[in-house]
Formats: sequence, C-alpha cells, structure tokens
Amino acid sequence: MAEAGTRRRGRGGGGAARRAERSGMKFEAARYISRNIPDFDILNAEALEIIEANAETLLEEIGVNFVDNPAALDRWREAGADVQGERVHIPKGLARKLCATAPAQFTQTARNPDRSVEIGGRNLVLAPVYGPPFVRDLSGERRYATIEDFRTFVKLGYMSKWVHHSGGTLCEPTDVAVNKRHLDMLLAHMTLSDKPFMGSVTDPSRAQDSVEMCKILFGADRLDDTTVMTSLININSPLTFDGIMMGALEVYARQNQACIISPFIVGGAMAPVSVAGTLTQVLAEVLAGVAYSQLVKPGAPAIFGAFVTSIDMNSGAPTFGTPEASQILYGAGQLARRLGLPFRSGGGLCGSKLPDAQAAYETANTLNAALLGGVNFMLHACGWLEGGLVSSFEKFVLDADQLGVLHTLAKGVDMSENGQALDAIREVGPGGHYLGCAHTQANFQTAFWRSDVLDYRPFEHWQDDGAPDSAALARSRVRALLDAYTPPPLDPGIAAALQDYVDRRKASEPDAFT
Repeated sequence: MAEAGTRRRGRGGGGAARRAERSGMKFEAARYISRNIPDFDILNAEALEIIEANAETLLEEIGVNFVDNPAALDRWREAGADVQGERVHIPKGLARKLCATAPAQFTQTARNPDRSVEIGGRNLVLAPVYGPPFVRDLSGERRYATIEDFRTFVKLGYMSKWVHHSGGTLCEPTDVAVNKRHLDMLLAHMTLSDKPFMGSVTDPSRAQDSVEMCKILFGADRLDDTTVMTSLININSPLTFDGIMMGALEVYARQNQACIISPFIVGGAMAPVSVAGTLTQVLAEVLAGVAYSQLVKPGAPAIFGAFVTSIDMNSGAPTFGTPEASQILYGAGQLARRLGLPFRSGGGLCGSKLPDAQAAYETANTLNAALLGGVNFMLHACGWLEGGLVSSFEKFVLDADQLGVLHTLAKGVDMSENGQALDAIREVGPGGHYLGCAHTQANFQTAFWRSDVLDYRPFEHWQDDGAPDSAALARSRVRALLDAYTPPPLDPGIAAALQDYVDRRKASEPDAFT
C-alpha cells in the first residue's frame, strides 16, 4: 500500500484512453527481420581458411559414421567417397562441391501467405523453444508436459507479434503415445496457427506423416516445388549420422522440404574445449550432412546449423550465454556465409531453473550474439528454461516480448530527413524541451520500442497493484493472450481431412511409449 497522504494524479480524459489503447490486446504479426546492420566478423580471412582446411582434412582422414543406413553408404560410394564399413572418408573438396547446389535463400510458405518467411540472406526468422519434456506452468509447478500444454504454446506463438514461426516440438506431450504424438502436434500447428511450422524427425515414418498432412493442408501437387516445412536434423556429435535422423532427412529432401543440419555440441564433451577446434568439427559435420542432402536431391533446401554450448568443468552441466559460445556462434556464421548457406543458431538459451535474473542475462547474451552473428533461423527464441529440459509459459512471453528489441536494433539508424530531426532542434532551440514540438507529436507513437509485458509505472501505482515481479507480469500476459485467442480460419473440409488422417493413423497401430 502507498504511504498515507500520498497524492495521486488523476487518470481521466484522453490520457486514460491512450493508455488503454497501448495496453489493449493486439493481433499484429511482425514480418521476419531484415537486417540493416552489419554482421560481426570475429575471425579474419587467415583463421577462416585454416578452419576450412582442417575440416576438409578431418573429413578425408578421420571420416564420419553413417550408421544403420546402407543406402547412405551406397550414395557416398557412388559419389566418390571411400567407404570402410560404416565410416565414410570424404575426399577434400567433394562435400563442398556437393553443398553448392543447396540454395542460399528460400521461402518457407505458410498456409496464410502473409506469414510466409524468407530464410537466408540478410533475414532473421524467430521460432520458439523446441524439445523439452517438462513444463513450468502458471502455478509454478515443474511437471511432465501434456498435449494441452503443447496446444497452449502454439496459441501463444500465434498470438505473439514478434515470433514469426510456430516451431516444432514446443514441448514433448508425454500423455500421448510416442509413436502417435507427432500427429497431434502437427494437427495443432496446422489448425491453431497459420504461421509456418516444423515437421517430425523422430522416425522416417513420422516424417512421411508430416509430408502427407502437408499435402492435405497445402495441396498434394504443391510440395515438389514449394517448401512448407523445416525440420531439425541433429548430428550425433562427434561425427556420427544415425539412421533415424538421416532417414527423416531423406524423406524431406526428396520432397523439397528444408532440413536444418545441426551438430548438437556441448564443448568439452562432444567437441574440443577450444573455439577453433569446435568450429572445425562443426564445419566438418555440416559439410557432410548438407552434402548428403544434396546426394538425395540436388537443390533441396538446407540450413547450416550450430547448436553449441560450453560445459561447467566442476559439475559437467551445460552452460549458456557464455563468451565462448558467442565466439563459436560468430565464427560459425562466417563459415556459413562463406559456404553460401542459411545459418541456424542462437535462441533464448539459459541454464536457470526459473525465469529469473540468471535466465535474463544468459538469454540476452545469446539473443544479441545471434542478431549480430548473422543467424537466419533462430530456434528456441522464446520459452527455454533449465538447459532445454523445461518449456516455461512465463518465459515464453517474456522472451517473445524481448524479441521486439531485435527487430528494432536490426533496422539500424534512421538517417532520413525525419530521422535527422533538424527541424525539431531548430524549433526547440537552447533551453527548451521537445515534449510538445511538432516532430515529437508526429513521431511519439513509433519513436521508441515499448514492452508489452514489463512495468514502467511509478512506484506508487506498481505497489498499489500488488507489486508484481516479472513472473507475475508474465502470468498476466499469458492469461490475456489465451483469453483473446481465436483460431485462424481454416477451410472446414481441410480441417476434417486432417483430423481423419490423424484418426486413421492412430488406429492403424498400437500405442508405444518407448
């Protein structure tokens, strides 16, 4: 409560109306980011050439494993690689030559054309958290995720202005059988949002289900020349490509759907502790993975992925937002651009258990590095907690709000006549103020980025409202978004066909929970 006798200003009139307009729920969806700022290049030309030469040496001398996939070994053999058992030794220059057919930029088409995104070039597409088996719900409980939690995250992503992409496995719905949950997740992305989304990769048959459902949603004849899905193909670092992930890649590449070829590296455990050594391994693994996608289908869209974090040498736990991880991100971005491929990295990564100061610091470090490092597709942009074990509703909206900062920074400095503001400086002159000048009146609504979650009120107003912390503000935001949610329109015939496909596929096999 405010101290006795504290005077308050009135809240009537036009000021109250303007505040209501600012705080009212909006249904805007920002266009993907187009950078008007330079990338940060941490490596000079000599360093890049050394890393590239070392990666080629690694591929030729050490090789990579393609396990449980005889067809992949045959493809490599026919391409000129030296295949010994399941180990593929790739001659210098071969992988890079094969990668040359992958596009430098491509469109991922959404069912709402206004939500389609351009991946590559100077663009940055923001997608939510991916993969956690647990959620931290609005009551503060940490528990296994359910399909209803998953649907809630899809709705939040759809309602979030700065999030361009619906993502993939926003959380792992453990109340649905392992062999069937992908169907419910895809159905949620397709019906509860009209933003682009990701396909399933946990089994080649599930990748094929993703393709078949997209044929229903977009039309059976469109997929051959239209990319409507991205998918996350993780490499079992170090230097191992398993049959499940490669089988999913094969399904998507054949259908012209995009694959993020992404080493999953915890420095010191799955890669060397040095920045240059890790970059060498990352480049070698991406070269081999993207090259293989082009063996399946030349021209199939592929993204250079780099999920890299360091390790706490005392506990063995992964750490996030560290300077070494940023250095690797910057270097990987340079390598991706030299290879002519879109780049995936970054995200709202943190090791914190709660959406607290640790989470904010670590997340901000990674988000800023991703913006400056030239990332084109940012997975985990919002909602990630506890090293990727937890999806948090509160952190989802806190992160999604902060993504607006990236949009503003990426615009660069306005050097137009309006941006130079000489007329305003002339009008005000020495000793005046700018609050009422014509330039301020013309620009005040758009002059500064403003949070939709954080609290800027005077202390007394904040205290009278219960002194909410950031988590409480986020809970209120989640509830407001969900209360205002309305699903985007979808042809009833398409919706019925999707549901029928899901029902038939679920009925076709028994539940499996392993």
